[in-house]
Amino acid sequence: MVPPSSTPPPNPQQIQQFLSSVLSQRGPSALPYSEDTKWLIRQQLLSLISNYPSLEPKTATFTHNDGRSVNLLQAEGTIPMPFQGVTYNIPIIIWLMESYPRYAPAVYVNPTRDMIIKRPHPHVSPSGLVSIPYLHNWIYPSSNLVDLVLHLSSAFSRDPPLYSQRRPNPNPNPSPSPNPSINSSMTSTYGQHPPPPGPRVAATAAAAGYPPSPYGRVQHPQHSQARPTSTDDAAEVYKRNAMNKLVEMVHGDIIGMRKAREVEMEGMFSAQAVLRRREEEINKGLKEMQDEKEGLEQQLQVVLMNTDVLDSWIRDNEGKIKNLGKKNNNVAVDEAIHCVDVLSKQVLDSTAADLAIEDVVYSLDKAVQDGVVPFDQYLRNVRFLSREQFFHRATASKVKEAQMQAQVANMAARISHFVS
Repeated sequence: MVPPSSTPPPNPQQIQQFLSSVLSQRGPSALPYSEDTKWLIRQQLLSLISNYPSLEPKTATFTHNDGRSVNLLQAEGTIPMPFQGVTYNIPIIIWLMESYPRYAPAVYVNPTRDMIIKRPHPHVSPSGLVSIPYLHNWIYPSSNLVDLVLHLSSAFSRDPPLYSQRRPNPNPNPSPSPNPSINSSMTSTYGQHPPPPGPRVAATAAAAGYPPSPYGRVQHPQHSQARPTSTDDAAEVYKRNAMNKLVEMVHGDIIGMRKAREVEMEGMFSAQAVLRRREEEINKGLKEMQDEKEGLEQQLQVVLMNTDVLDSWIRDNEGKIKNLGKKNNNVAVDEAIHCVDVLSKQVLDSTAADLAIEDVVYSLDKAVQDGVVPFDQYLRNVRFLSREQFFHRATASKVKEAQMQAQVANMAARISHFVS
């Protein structure tokens, strides 16, 4: 038998607190749902209770076919079923299995003691398990509990799954029965097609405090109800067990594959980060090499220009050296080098005067040390020579600046020549 279910909250606010509490539990008492789906489970149950207040969320123990017991969420109560212009209430239990909401829940019809499951029924097995196309075609995350109840109501309205049974009246004295559905319901057998439940059955289902359904799970043989069985039922149970086992195996394989793919993706992301860092280093090194190449090309242009200048100078002065050598083997230094322009001659004269003054000052220092020149005369001569040396140095600096500008203009002209 099913253990007593936990008492559900009586109002929407307490329902929210109840679901938040049971879904947030950790440790051994935690519900066996995936953490990334608990929020969706809570929202779907709240939406279901909002649309169908007759259904109540609970937690109860579900026993699998292999004997495993697990604590799961369920929605227990009645759903409306329109039939021939009248709305009836069908008691059901919706079990949210461990794989929910990625896989469909398990739905059981939960008849009261005054009801019997219709046999045969296209959507309800003798054990109460409901099978409709919406459950077989369950698609995560678009499928939900509200649409499931709508499809259940539509399927049951075409062929009601329950009908009431007549019970003998223990009271021999005829008296008005407090439950009109029991006295007025028709007697039926499993081999007959009984009439659908009437309004009296709906009243009974809504008013009766029906106990936990024995159809909410597959019982062990020692706990099974004394109900007629058949070979078809055993085959169906075996088929359902095999399908459940296959689904669990496939689900486990999918989880394992997903974890393996996640590990591979993490490794790929790490490798991608390393490759990006190496790409940045390579791009940086390539830019440095390009800058160095540009600098070397500029230096090469300067060397080529200087080489051209030296070649031109050698060609211009080679004949002069030969002529001087023919006249006299002793070449005069002053005649061997001539300034090419006025600026060069001015720089040469200023530099020569600067160096000559340096020699004179050095000689005066020696003379003062030897006592040949008086100290006051030494100071006057050094002051005069220093003033003259300053003017020569200033002149040489200005002339060199003018020569540098002329050289830059000449280099620019030569660069255009080499580039073309």
